[in-house]
Amino acid sequence: MIYGVIMAGGKGERFWPLSRAHKPKQFLKLTSDKTMLEETIERVKPLIPVDNIRIVAGESMAEHCVNGVEYLDRRHILTEPFGRNTCLAVALAAVHLQKADPEAVMVVLSADHLIRPAEKLLKILRDLCSVAAKEEKLITIGIVPTRPDTAYGYIKVGEMYQTEGETVVYKVSQFAEKPRATVAQEYYFTRQWLWNAGMFVWSAKAILNTIAGCQPVMHEQLMQYAKTIGTSKELTARKDLYEKATSISIDYAVLEKADNVLTVRAEIVWDDIGSWNALERYKEKDADNNVLVGQTLIVDSFETTVYNDTNDLIACIGISDLVVVRSDEITLVAHKTKVSQVKDLLAKLNENERTKKFL
Repeated sequence: MIYGVIMAGGKGERFWPLSRAHKPKQFLKLTSDKTMLEETIERVKPLIPVDNIRIVAGESMAEHCVNGVEYLDRRHILTEPFGRNTCLAVALAAVHLQKADPEAVMVVLSADHLIRPAEKLLKILRDLCSVAAKEEKLITIGIVPTRPDTAYGYIKVGEMYQTEGETVVYKVSQFAEKPRATVAQEYYFTRQWLWNAGMFVWSAKAILNTIAGCQPVMHEQLMQYAKTIGTSKELTARKDLYEKATSISIDYAVLEKADNVLTVRAEIVWDDIGSWNALERYKEKDADNNVLVGQTLIVDSFETTVYNDTNDLIACIGISDLVVVRSDEITLVAHKTKVSQVKDLLAKLNENERTKKFL
């Protein structure tokens, strides 16, 4: 059976102040009138029944998941005691699914991505689930780049492995981390590299067996934890697992080491909505290339994003290349070239007891 595993543990710090510690990006309505988490679930519902959805999120986020999507309840949520990166999050879901269904096939998605059209992604997922049900392969979905971008990891396409339905599956030649600008340009123009979107398809058995080969200590910890699933000791054992296990991404821990990794060239619109600058890629602009959301008034201003999440008014005169955001009691004003430094600003807020409340 096919299961959807949605990773919802991110903090979404780069969308501060709209995204806050108590309500991170995946619970915001950034791309439509639905939260990004709800959009992710709705996207795959034609393939994966809601009963087969599992959301991996921090304990403090469980109520947001349930309250934000009316058809979810606590049985859909796998809570993490604290963050331990993506390898353990994926593995936690895998051991639970394998215990319930030894033939489980997992579609692993992030809760905060923009993907269009959904129908095209679903066709790819159907074909990849067919491959994963028959073979112990780990399949990562690569996105055909639409521009040189230094914010993403990359996958180099190797030789063709097989065709499944309408989808051509390739071996992976190489993974690469976020490149310098000149390297990103080279990747883009050679057409041999794909963006690593962090979307995966594999069976629970395949990923756990591969973790056993690549991360044997973690695998042993997982197997000890698996014995407690469904018992009164489960939550205590999970906390113990998270305290002992290594914090490492699924890419570093497994995909870059394994020899059973495949990819596809997905020609879809995909964006991880990683910062305020991403809004100009999908929001409607005015005649002066401004993105305006909420109650705003702008005069003689150009190439600026103004986002107002309050009932008050933001008025701007004679500005350009800025990001202006108002949410609750916080206003952010940043130059577009510096908006990625919002994490540095949050670190400063965290240093002062009086300003921690704004995180």
